Formats: sequence, structure tokens, C-alpha cells
Amino acid sequence: MAHLTCNFFSKSLMRTVDITVILPTDKFVATDPHFKPQSTFKTLYLLHGILGSTTDWIVGTRIAAWAAEKNLAVVMPSGENKFYVDQPDHMEYFGEFIGQELVDFTRRTFPLSSKREDTFIGGLSMGGYGALRNGLKYHDTFGSIVALSSALILDDVYTSSYDNPNLIGNRHYYESVFGDLSKLKGSDKDYYALIDGLKKEDIPHIYMACGNDDHLLKKQNDAFHQHLLERDIPHEYQTGPGGHDWIFWDTFIHKALDWLPLDDASAGVSSGHVQ
Repeated sequence: MAHLTCNFFSKSLMRTVDITVILPTDKFVATDPHFKPQSTFKTLYLLHGILGSTTDWIVGTRIAAWAAEKNLAVVMPSGENKFYVDQPDHMEYFGEFIGQELVDFTRRTFPLSSKREDTFIGGLSMGGYGALRNGLKYHDTFGSIVALSSALILDDVYTSSYDNPNLIGNRHYYESVFGDLSKLKGSDKDYYALIDGLKKEDIPHIYMACGNDDHLLKKQNDAFHQHLLERDIPHEYQTGPGGHDWIFWDTFIHKALDWLPLDDASAGVSSGHVQ
């Protein structure tokens, strides 16, 4: 498995950015002298959580080994605690970067498939929010979404206060990320509005998972799962032992890769819980 660190100038972010990429281009089968590598690879754009970096998934999980096994390319950008959304006041368009520029650049640079059905977006916590938001907004690009322990925290954002001692939960922080909070509900940063604004046939396949002991389970992930059920939107939702930690994410990114359409089988689109 080739492991690359790459930097390039991003017009969306107005600076040079780093990404981590793993590619199975060096894979070979020693017992088969006629083995020929694939010409293009299915790709997962994988987003880290808050306070994370482009190497989080490599360090915290066995994603490289599993991607090699499944001949999957994985691209890991940085979200810089900005929730992967556009911030016009700061001239930083993280959503545009994830949904358009990053995909365009990596497809030009690496042997990646350009097909929607071969292009996936996923993430954990803040990255789970980013995967849902950008997977739905750029539904013409992404065929499947993987959202683990997603920080679906808009209700907390609406009711946040300036005197919250938690810097990440402070209203000043949320305003720096989402802008004018009075305009957030119903915007393209609102996952409920994005779902409700799409035709069912345009919605990517969705895989969600959250730990039984995760503080984001009931108010956030369970609630969004119920919203999808009420609108009869096919999706896979799994819960299981664990909290908001790498043990859970290591287990469930593996389950998510098994769910993704990485062979001739179609992606699963049922809903339910696993224990």
C-alpha cells in the first residue's frame, strides 16, 4: 500500500494544504505472474474529527490494511476544526474544497475513478457531520456516505452561550464556524434541510453508526435516523458497544468498508441496529 503526503495550492482556502493519501498501486500477487494492477480505483474521502489531522485515521485505525485488501484509495484532508463548511467571511470555503476542488485535484493526480458510484465520503464526529453535509450537498459527486459518531450538534449550536467555558462549545466558536447562527436553520449547513430538499433518488447511500455509550447517540444520531425513517429514506444505521473513541471507530470503519460497494455487490440500504 503506497502511503503519500501531498501538498498543493487550494483556491478554495487560499493557501497550500496538506493531504494524506493511501493507494494500492504497489499491490501485487506474488503467486500470480500475470497479475495486472487496476487502472483506476474506487475512492473514499475520509474526514477527521475535531482537533484532528490528516494522519488521524492512519494512526487510530487499520484503514490502510483494509483499504489494501479491498483495492480502495483513501484521501484524508484536514478540516482545521472548521466542520468542513464554507466560511465566506473568512474567505475559506471548506465545503467547496471537500466537495469539488479536492475531488478534482486527486482525480487529476492519481488513478481514481471519476464515477459517482465509485466515489465515497466518510468521517467521524466533526468529520461525520462534514461527510453528511458535503455528501448531500455534492450528491452528484458522492455515491455513498459513511458517518460515524456524527457531531449532529445544531440544536446545541442554536442554544449556545458566550459564557460557556468550553471553548469548543462556546457561541463565539460556533459563530466563527457557521457564521450568523440566526441563518443556520434551513441553510446548506443544516443536514435536515439538505435531506428534505433532495429527491429520494438523488440521495447517496447512507451508512451511520454510533456507540451505545457515546454522548452523541440519542439526541443527535438516533434523532437523525428517525428523521430518515419518517421520510422513508433507505439507509443503514448501526449501534454497538463503545463510546466516542478510536476503539469504536476502528471497529465500525471496517464494517463500513464491508458495506460500501467495493465489489460487484450493491451497497446495503437497509436500516436497523446491531449489538
